[in-house]
Amino acid sequence: MPATPAWPPSSLPRLYVAQPLSEGLELVLDGPAANYLGAVLRLGEGAQVKLFDDQTGEWLAELVEAGKRRVSLRLVQHLKAREPVPDLWLLFAPIKRGRIDWLVEKATELGVARLVPVLTRRTIVDRVNLERLRAHTIEAAEQCERTALPELDEPVKLDRLLREWPADRALFFADEQGGSALAQTAGAGPAAILIGPEGGFTEEERAAIRAVPLAVAVSLGPRIMRADTAALAAISLWMGASGDWDAASIR
Repeated sequence: MPATPAWPPSSLPRLYVAQPLSEGLELVLDGPAANYLGAVLRLGEGAQVKLFDDQTGEWLAELVEAGKRRVSLRLVQHLKAREPVPDLWLLFAPIKRGRIDWLVEKATELGVARLVPVLTRRTIVDRVNLERLRAHTIEAAEQCERTALPELDEPVKLDRLLREWPADRALFFADEQGGSALAQTAGAGPAAILIGPEGGFTEEERAAIRAVPLAVAVSLGPRIMRADTAALAAISLWMGASGDWDAASIR
């Protein structure tokens, strides 16, 4: 007997919508989303798509009306709830365009809960296009079947970040001078990973970070990494140590 195919198939188009979804809801999409469904994919009335809203999970929807500039849909089935998200923040010094886009995209795929650009003494890029970065998080979530998006904060100066640091959140910072192995020190509680700029932290910044009660200097191994590579390596080590990857799957 042939296996019964999964329904709905994973190949259905999948989009994020910025409004709460519920069964029977009818909504209209315009702009890039409508163009993608109506003009690029050329979907017609009755075609099905998947939608998620970062709140209620993922839904199956049918096209009621399809055009190149406007698409109407009706939600017909709740497919799954919003996924549980590990309580991990990524704090990173902004880097050049292209590399920061890639960093945000991959951090979203890996499952971080919050992204925080941090301005340090040696940060080269001091302007961050949050709208563009937000678009990259959405695209990554759409492609990887995530039902949750990471929060994306306004850039914050390092000294302010440290002054306001939560008393219950571990702060693992990648110290080029060495530290504990992240895989052995990470736990399952609230945590954040701090990655410095391409030139590293200054001595004053390093001292200020170490003064945070829950700060832990960590090493990412014997090789020197670029800032974006270091961030993703640290996330992967933490996810593995915290148990998040025990149920992970490859898309």
